[in-house]
Amino acid sequence: MSDAPASTGPNGAAPARYAPGTPCWVSLMVHGLATTEEFYGALFGWEFRPGPRQLGPYVRALLGGREVAGIGQLPPDRHLPIAWTPYFASRDADLTAETVRSCGGTIGVGPLDAADAGRLAIGSDPSGAVFGIWQAAAHLGTAVSDLPGTPAWNELLTFESATVAKFYRTVFGYEEEPVISADFDYVTLHLGGRPVAGVHGLGQSLPRDRGPHWVTYFQVDDVGDALDHLVHLGGTVLKPVRDTPQGRVAAVADPEGARFALLQRPS
Repeated sequence: MSDAPASTGPNGAAPARYAPGTPCWVSLMVHGLATTEEFYGALFGWEFRPGPRQLGPYVRALLGGREVAGIGQLPPDRHLPIAWTPYFASRDADLTAETVRSCGGTIGVGPLDAADAGRLAIGSDPSGAVFGIWQAAAHLGTAVSDLPGTPAWNELLTFESATVAKFYRTVFGYEEEPVISADFDYVTLHLGGRPVAGVHGLGQSLPRDRGPHWVTYFQVDDVGDALDHLVHLGGTVLKPVRDTPQGRVAAVADPEGARFALLQRPS
């Protein structure tokens, strides 16, 4: 993990409209929607209300009445990896999807309209990591940040950073800031001089059962307390707490196996 800034307005409010390329939403597709709501509701204090159903049953998670994430139900016959997926803002989802294809990625869903909320596509980069594209209409994206229970950072775990970072730079217009190190392969992606996401090359250390994938970091008040609560709720600790310049971090999974990370920012 590299730079994970807080990007908020007053009282943790997110930007009125996300600049193209900015991570603007995270969504999870699961088999057990009700039990997943119970897990994250207890862990992060989320409440839920129905959202667009273009891809099946779907709810939006709210924190203090403001939207922070989405959870949908997979069709019974779809055996896809259970994973949090970041969505990147776009002014034109169709054009962005075409750029993804022309740069060696694939589009698996859409582009399609999500009622009056906006237009979406779900694709994968050349290494196979899945991400979303969001063209906002009525729904702008995550409405609050830099508070416990909100997404704090998105990081791509992949085999090597340079090639895949070039893909995202071409599609979304990022500037790249690589870490100059012989034993740490990391590129921070910037927009307008501000870090928005990271690409971490793990080589042969990448988990073979997952392959390249995005990881969402969720902010918590106390990572130790959050881990105890997570285990009590049926989650799993994948990597114990470690200290980083951005705070205390732990890698975890929910009861269906969706991987994510907990971040306790420095005091």
